[in-house]
Amino acid sequence: MSGFSSFILLAEMRTGSNFLEANLNMVDGVTCHGEAFNTSFVGYPKQDSLLGYDLAGREADPHGLLAAIRDSDTMPGFRFFHDHDPRVLTACLVDPHCAKIILTRNPVDSFVSWKIAQTTGQWKLTNATHAKSQQIRFDPAAFEAHLQATQAFQIRVQRALQVSGQTAFYIGYDDLRDLDVLNGLLRFLGVAGQLSNVNKKLKKQNPEPLDQRVANYAEMQEALRGLDRFDLGRTPHFEPTRGPAVPTYVAAAKAGLLYMPLRSGPDAAVRRWLAALDGVEDDALLSGFSQKSLRDWQASHTAHRSFAVLRHPLSRAHVAFCDRILGDGPGSFPEIRANLRKVHKLPLPETAPDLSDPDYDVAQHRMAFLGFLKFLRNNLAGQTSIRVDPSWASQLTLLQGIAQFALPDVIMREETLAQELGTLCGALDITAPALGQTEHAQTDLLRRINDAELEEAARAAYSRDVEVFGFGNWAAA
Repeated sequence: MSGFSSFILLAEMRTGSNFLEANLNMVDGVTCHGEAFNTSFVGYPKQDSLLGYDLAGREADPHGLLAAIRDSDTMPGFRFFHDHDPRVLTACLVDPHCAKIILTRNPVDSFVSWKIAQTTGQWKLTNATHAKSQQIRFDPAAFEAHLQATQAFQIRVQRALQVSGQTAFYIGYDDLRDLDVLNGLLRFLGVAGQLSNVNKKLKKQNPEPLDQRVANYAEMQEALRGLDRFDLGRTPHFEPTRGPAVPTYVAAAKAGLLYMPLRSGPDAAVRRWLAALDGVEDDALLSGFSQKSLRDWQASHTAHRSFAVLRHPLSRAHVAFCDRILGDGPGSFPEIRANLRKVHKLPLPETAPDLSDPDYDVAQHRMAFLGFLKFLRNNLAGQTSIRVDPSWASQLTLLQGIAQFALPDVIMREETLAQELGTLCGALDITAPALGQTEHAQTDLLRRINDAELEEAARAAYSRDVEVFGFGNWAAA
């Protein structure tokens, strides 16, 4: 026995889902109830209700209709597309007793077929003599949007199945007339019945080759050539995901401003600025939030704004290197420094050096920092045993974590911070104090050692930040 008591057919328009449904409905005990959760109709176009639920009833109680479907037959189910009611999708994906059937088709074919159906108004064909066909013009932007939507849906489904340890029955458009495959699907569902032939009522629409269906076929070919089908240009990402780190947020003592720090950024300068905003000492700033207390703060500051500050990856890595690796103050990592010396062979001193000493070996500092940047490249790629600490995690990953609670209203940059803070204060009709120096205490040391090799090592370590945020060379900033 399969253990399934219902199914969801995950597909898109013009992938052959009508034909697959027709075949499933030929088997005793199996009922597919069309697009039961299409936002425009219930089950099928021009149908007023399904199992006692009309549009309004389904909108108010989608899970009621889902329960009615599950009680309607031995193996009931429905077709579901990416733009159908998401409340139902979540319920089905987590249910191990709901079988997942995933139907796919070449996205160009389905897109062209969809556009032809929109033009002709013919969505099903049962008599070939009534076939309507018309050439369409291929719109590259519309196709890319269509592709992104369907791929995002497929990724969501795939992840839900992986996380819950479930599997699905995958079937391609070209296999829909393969009797053995269809009967394999029925065995997957645990249905006793089998098909002796495929449905002959529905006819394939638009059987012509693409060059006969698309008026600007050459333009379509050129546009598709520009699409990276295998995502070859992507920047690999192996960093662990982050939480929102709410306890690190800092709010002004009185004003409705909330700072969402990215570790190793200009934190001290921003804290001084926030204190000056209300004329208080630093210790009057609000921090140590929980998600509940932060929501309470938001509710009591109806005109609040939040912000985060980006720092150039090279400068930020140097801050992490000086404060966390070389230093021995609060928040330093002596165990990681020892590991970097012994395992990764970085030329680091055994004890914290005095970086202000005129006799400090600057050349040695440069070699150690270059080694640290090369370590970061491996560390962020998941190739070391050392944790990816927030002090040097990519800023994009940190922001993605913050976004789990709330997106910052503004993402600022250190080099233009004074101007951007002034603009933010203007939106709240408050006067912005002077910002003061944002540079780290060892920024001059970085200027002394910086060269093209360090710049390139920083770009290699933080390729995602460079790509997404458009960072150039730090020396030119």
